[in-house]
Amino acid sequence: MTRFTTFAIAASVLLASCGGESSPPAETSAEAPASSGSTSAATEAKKQNAGVVNVYSARHYDSDLALYKQFTEETGIKVNLLEGESDQLIQRMVNEAEFSPADVLITVDAGRLWRGVDRGVFQPLEDQSILNRIPEHFKNPDNYWVALTKRARVIVYNKEDGAPEGLTEYADLADPAYEGEICMRTSTNIYNLSLIASFVSRQGEEGAEEWARGVVSNFARSPQGNDISILKSIAAGECGLTVANTYYIARLGVSENEADREVYNKLGIIFPNQETTGTHVNVSGIGLAKYTKNKENALALIEFLTRPDIQHEFSSGNNEYPAVADAETAPQVIALGDFVADDLNVSELGRNQAAAVRVLDRAGWN
Repeated sequence: MTRFTTFAIAASVLLASCGGESSPPAETSAEAPASSGSTSAATEAKKQNAGVVNVYSARHYDSDLALYKQFTEETGIKVNLLEGESDQLIQRMVNEAEFSPADVLITVDAGRLWRGVDRGVFQPLEDQSILNRIPEHFKNPDNYWVALTKRARVIVYNKEDGAPEGLTEYADLADPAYEGEICMRTSTNIYNLSLIASFVSRQGEEGAEEWARGVVSNFARSPQGNDISILKSIAAGECGLTVANTYYIARLGVSENEADREVYNKLGIIFPNQETTGTHVNVSGIGLAKYTKNKENALALIEFLTRPDIQHEFSSGNNEYPAVADAETAPQVIALGDFVADDLNVSELGRNQAAAVRVLDRAGWN
């Protein structure tokens, strides 16, 4: 059962370490250590009275916490952090309405960002210095949120078996030649829903359903597990093909666990649709809360997180690509290879989510 506790704006507890995506909600406050250097007394006094920014976040990484500390060191603004799953945080903001202490919401899928807009928890961003940093297809058309990181959803195979001949498109996964080869996550998985939603946008429900039916007929087993467990099944030869997010693959490659690195070394990657639409990408993103009480501080945090040097650190911490084009990409992500990305506005992944659910239900993708 998920535990929600009262969000204490004046809390001064130490930052708690974080786990993976399934961690339960937890409230922390990012306190900076004492400032060092030659900052003037007036500047230091201003920093000490800079106030707070209350962050609701579905990201759970220690690297994020380090950046919140850096933000406090630079600005004097204390970061109060509430962690939880995306849908729970959105529902919490809906329930709190104008009494919500949230200043920003960070979540990890374009479909969930769309849900936030649909539920009315954001207000538009008007700061052009922030908006100009993010490519048009990686932000809401009405500027309710901007992307922070991106990842590609790629086709994965076992290197020992060799790259399947002629497999270059997502569409090819529906080919009867791959009967009994494909392992996938369930139809309720947000990453699958977003992938199908992109197909709906490009080719309509009928075309997306035809593809989904073909893939279902090629399943090696009933949909189950997560990206990591399925990647391990590919490496073990239990499955021949899957689709997975690039950050899970890169995570295996830099893992301290030797067994994870062995899995990584057995995986081959195909960036699909390079001659057509480009490879499907998804994002994590941030939006300004509708009822923020600390707007200037919230905008300062968003500006900080979209700064190129911080983008490098923020994306590297989860083995993703930065959303800002001129930010440096982590070496373990670069090692996955170059690719042409789909330029579909990622808001479409949320807009077509209900259609994606219908498609997968009709196709028998359990």
